[in-house]
This record gives sequence, C-alpha cells and structure tokens, in this order.
Amino acid sequence: MMRIAAAAILLSGAAPLTAQDHQSHGAHQSHGAAQPSTTDEENTPDHGSMDHGAMDHSAMDHGAMGPSAMDHGQMDHEPAADQKPVETHGDMQHGHPDGAVMDQSGDHSGMNHGQMNHDAAPTPSATPPARALDGPRHAADAIWGDQAMASSRTQLARENGGMTTGVLMVERLEARIASGEDAMLWDIQGWYGGDLNRVFIKSEGEGELGGSVEDAEIQLLYSRAIGPFFDLQTGARLDLEPETRSHLVLGVQGLAPYMWHVDAALFLSDRGDLTARIEGEYDHKIIQQLILQPRAELELAAQDIAERDLGAGLTKFETGLRLRYEITREFAPYIGVGYETSLGETADIARAQGRGTHGLAFLAGIRAWF
Repeated sequence: MMRIAAAAILLSGAAPLTAQDHQSHGAHQSHGAAQPSTTDEENTPDHGSMDHGAMDHSAMDHGAMGPSAMDHGQMDHEPAADQKPVETHGDMQHGHPDGAVMDQSGDHSGMNHGQMNHDAAPTPSATPPARALDGPRHAADAIWGDQAMASSRTQLARENGGMTTGVLMVERLEARIASGEDAMLWDIQGWYGGDLNRVFIKSEGEGELGGSVEDAEIQLLYSRAIGPFFDLQTGARLDLEPETRSHLVLGVQGLAPYMWHVDAALFLSDRGDLTARIEGEYDHKIIQQLILQPRAELELAAQDIAERDLGAGLTKFETGLRLRYEITREFAPYIGVGYETSLGETADIARAQGRGTHGLAFLAGIRAWF
C-alpha cells in the first residue's frame, strides 16, 4: 500500500501545469514568462473574444505586467460555456469615475481622484469665525430676558466662589515639658471672607506653665489671593508682652510644593526694627485619623534689638514633631517632641547672661477648629 501511495503522489506531481483548469485554483502559478508587448498592434490579443476559462496562464508573467498596460475600461471578459457569468471590468472601473488606471508602482499622475478630495478637510483656525460672536453674550437672555437671567448669574457666581465663609483654627495649644522649666504655648488664627479677599486674625504667645505670659502678639491682616495656592497679606501686629510695640506686616501664606503649609512675614516696628519669621509644616497621614506633623520655624532680625536680647542675623530656630489623633475633624489631641535653639549673636547674648541657648521639650496639646 505504501508503494501505491508513493506512486500516486509522483504521478500527481508530474501532471503538466498547462492541463490544470483555471477554475481549480485561486492564484496563477507562474510569473516568470515574458509579457507580450502592448506596443505591437499585431500581437495585441482580442480580449473581446478571449476565453478566460480555457486560457493557459502558465505562460503569462503577472509580475512584470503592470496594471497601466491593461485597459480595464475596454476589456470584455466573456465567460466560458462551463463557467458562471462574471462581472466585467468595463462595468467596475475600480472606483475611478473616468476609467483612469492607477499605476501601482506609485505613479498617481494618471489617476482621477474625482470625489476623493484629500484637501477637503477643514484647517483649524486660531480665532473663531465672526459668526460665532454675532449672538448675545448670554444666549439665555434671548429667551428669558436680561432681568430674569441676571439674578441667576449672580446666584451661580456666588455658589462657585463668591460665598463668604469663616473659620477659627487653634493650630497649637500645648504644654511644653522641659528639664527645669515647663511652659505653655498657643498659636491661633482665623479668617473670614471669600476665595479672593479675606480678613485674618492671628495670635501667638508663650509663658510659664501656670504662671505669667512672657511673649504675646496679635495680628489683623487683609489677605488677597495672588495665585491658586498663595495669599498676599498685609496689616498690623501689636505686641502685648514683654512690652507694647506695634508693627506693619507684609507676608505670604499658602501651600508650597510637596504640600507644605507656609507662613512667612516681614515686621517693621514703630521703632524702626525690621524682623522676619518663616514657618512651615506638613501633615503626613499614617491612617485617616492618625497624622504625623513635622514643623519648623526660623526667625531673623535686620539689626540688634537690645530690649529683646536679639542680635542681627538669624536669631532662633525651632522644630518639632507632633503626632495627633483626630477624634473628629474638629478636635484632635496630640503628643510630640520639640527642639529650640538660639542662633548667631542672639546665642552669644544668651550665654553672656548665663542663660541656655537650646533645649529639648516633650509636648502635649490639642488642635481644634470651629
């Protein structure tokens, strides 16, 4: 049986290609023969009488025959007797209205694009057309009238940034437990206004725990938004302790990159003293209610201020780390640790007076807002 099968395969492979019917395969087998010249009229075949069903395609070189040499508009493909009627190329014209033929080698010079206009797409314009601005500024006015829509626009502006709100924030209200000296501290601020214009009130101070107040100040500021994240603030500051002194204030407050809350200000006193203060803090959420807050504060003076025991340059640096738990959003107790040190000439003055220049303290307090 194996010998019979092998003989059958050899016999089928030896069958001449010219004997195969055109209907038995979907592609031509030979593309290597020379193409008849289309310039010699005597050798040009009559496609009107050509029988494609019985035509031997083995002698045709389809690789060398370009579509430009074939007039599909005039070619008449008449089916053989044993074939079903097929659609003639004269009726198809391959989508070209005037029967023009496109050379597949890339030459489109003979191609009639007809309705295929690739330049018909509109070009984007930098400015809108004039007719886009012909109508009223508020289209609804044409239907409901100016008076009816004016109140609606006022309400819309109010609900999208025009509302006035206020808050009172107790940033720090804490006890500071240090070796040899316990202290208390407060840092409070509140504001009232809208998104652009606000009135701020701030107060800071410290003193002995259960004793007298050593430093106390209060500020009243006008705040104006100068960007999406920062406000420019100006106003007045009044020192109540250790002696009464007033200052002009110019500063900025807002949200710096990496979500640091920054408050920086310059103070010009009624005695001509120029000082500055920069504060920064960051809220890192461990969980939704448990928040770790690093904080830093730096103070400077432009000249010596003898009555405050301050020297020119950097005067004080304070840093701390507080861990708070928000029982509610409005109320959060915290614990932490803080470090404070005098700098530069201020430290020299403190050492000359026999006072310490730095210290570490344990903190316990609350943060709340109303």
